[in-house]
Amino acid sequence: MVTTKTLSNGVRVIVKRMEGLLSVTMGVLVGTGAAFETDGEDGISHFLEHMQFKGTDKYTAFEISDAFDALGAQVNAFTGKDMTCFYAKSTSDHAAEAFGLLSELFLNASFPEEEMKREKGVVVEEINMDEDSPEDLCLDLLARAAFGSCGYGRNILGPAKNVEGFTREQLFAYKRECYCPQNIVVSFAGNIELSLAEELAEKHFGGMEKTDFTKRVPVVQRRKDNLFRKKPIEQAHFAFGFPAVKRDDPAFAATQVLNVILGGGMSSRLFKRVREELGLAYSVYSYSSHYEETGLFTVYAGVNPQKAHDAAAAVVSVIRGLRQNGITEEEFLRGREQLKSGNIFAQENTSSQMLLYGKQLLYKNEVYDFEKRMQEISALTLSDILDAVERNFDFSEAAIASVGNLADPITL
Repeated sequence: MVTTKTLSNGVRVIVKRMEGLLSVTMGVLVGTGAAFETDGEDGISHFLEHMQFKGTDKYTAFEISDAFDALGAQVNAFTGKDMTCFYAKSTSDHAAEAFGLLSELFLNASFPEEEMKREKGVVVEEINMDEDSPEDLCLDLLARAAFGSCGYGRNILGPAKNVEGFTREQLFAYKRECYCPQNIVVSFAGNIELSLAEELAEKHFGGMEKTDFTKRVPVVQRRKDNLFRKKPIEQAHFAFGFPAVKRDDPAFAATQVLNVILGGGMSSRLFKRVREELGLAYSVYSYSSHYEETGLFTVYAGVNPQKAHDAAAAVVSVIRGLRQNGITEEEFLRGREQLKSGNIFAQENTSSQMLLYGKQLLYKNEVYDFEKRMQEISALTLSDILDAVERNFDFSEAAIASVGNLADPITL
């Protein structure tokens, strides 16, 4: 059972009742992230997310975490390119207390100066850790190679210089502009009474002041750069990025099946050919990212530097083979079933459901329709997947990124 409600100030609420369970996940989703930032704000969405946990006028940072632990509840948050999410999971009998705490840290964060100073050091270390993680670094480089230095090309963490310079006033100003009722969705999924969920949403979020809200529009620059970072590490890492369909494109579901066939698991073409048959990579996979205005189909591999160019050639050969040799009926049916089962498995997870239904309401202002989704996947034909190959793999528009101790960057 799924119900929605819009509070008088514009906050949207969605409740997915999942009877028979003993827990509930509750989230607050905000329609902002790295892609909406200016150069001077680069990294502020992520830093603000961190600072939301660092105390309010009522609680210190330790008291917030201690209160969640006392309930046996879990709390966390994440920042993406176009969304920031704060969420908590608790047993059903502690839902009211857990949501109250989640609301307190979300609505009333005070950004204490001393906590800001400490957290800047924490986030700078996170940036350093990302720099020392060549897989993450490679994928960050790929985003920049595909979209440039703004919009969807931004690194979510931002540069250390920006983080170190953020002020309380900047955080409050950014929050006032972007954390507006019309840009917020409160999502519940699990065993919680509808009346209680709506009561909690109204109690904690109904008092937010409605403001004049204008959603920012991310700058979209399609690029096809080749970015390389030489690092003295044991492995080489490379990724190819192809322009992909948008989130609401009719070929969205077919593209997801295509991803399963190409690099979505141990039976995928990339895994079988590059890892199992040629032994050129331990990790090789693909995934697709879909946004409101654009998308990116990513293929990644971590390989021995001496064999990096051979591995890249093998990856390219596999991708080109989708066009040249087609896709078998068996591959198509297997890929379609894997996509269907993944959606079915997600229906049994409160965290997945909170996010799935919350995102659909946030992005499209509509209720996610599981039955419609399954019908769309079931209706796919092999022809649809072959059309998706044509839509998503334009080699003349591909971006490339590579990281490692290589004499030359990887090329197509």
